[in-house]
Amino acid sequence: MTAIEGSVALVTGGRRGLGRAFVEELLARGAKKVYATARTPDRSEDERVEVLALDVTDDASVAALAEHVQDVDIVVNNAGVLYPGALLTADLRQVQATFDTNVLGPLRIAQAFAPVLAGRGGGALVDIHSALSWGAGAGAYGASKAALWSLTNSLRVELAAQGTQVVGVHLGFADTDMVAALPVDKLPAAEVARIVLDGVERGEREVLVDDVTRALKSALSGPVEGLTLPIGR
Repeated sequence: MTAIEGSVALVTGGRRGLGRAFVEELLARGAKKVYATARTPDRSEDERVEVLALDVTDDASVAALAEHVQDVDIVVNNAGVLYPGALLTADLRQVQATFDTNVLGPLRIAQAFAPVLAGRGGGALVDIHSALSWGAGAGAYGASKAALWSLTNSLRVELAAQGTQVVGVHLGFADTDMVAALPVDKLPAAEVARIVLDGVERGEREVLVDDVTRALKSALSGPVEGLTLPIGR
């Protein structure tokens, strides 16, 4: 269980879409400061938000961020990319970029900030997965989110000794620019942030945001055909 009121948080990819919704919800719950990262930082009108440059695929960029930010209680691994397309016809450079951002990026952040969280009494690490961690049909993106799910489960074990709450988040689709072109039902980003942070405050280790996600997880024990999500078909 991690208290948000009075805390300091870091949200990667925090200047747009779901990341921005997390920043706003953290502040609404009483966080005293939020670091919001972006590849190209801008200025925030809220003095409680400090915008910092970050490229999660770059070791030096992550190291520089961790050196600058030493007072964080909550880390939200939100930054990610989505390159649509089938695996058999995918540009392998985009597949590599997907895994570097969606899998190795969160791992770089976890490695860099685990000591910071330990020094603050444990805190929380929140990783944003997807219902597509379990659902076939989303190419490299779904595969990368499946890898992140596994990574998060291992980090939960490794960080238990220092008292860090590791939260894996699964959802279908939030209404953001990233999935604007997909003809699927979408939840408002603000609602997703509210549900996730409710889970953080309750001490949960996994948050299933919507019915799509809950249905897919329940299907894991059944035939693999039940895990197919034909998005946009």
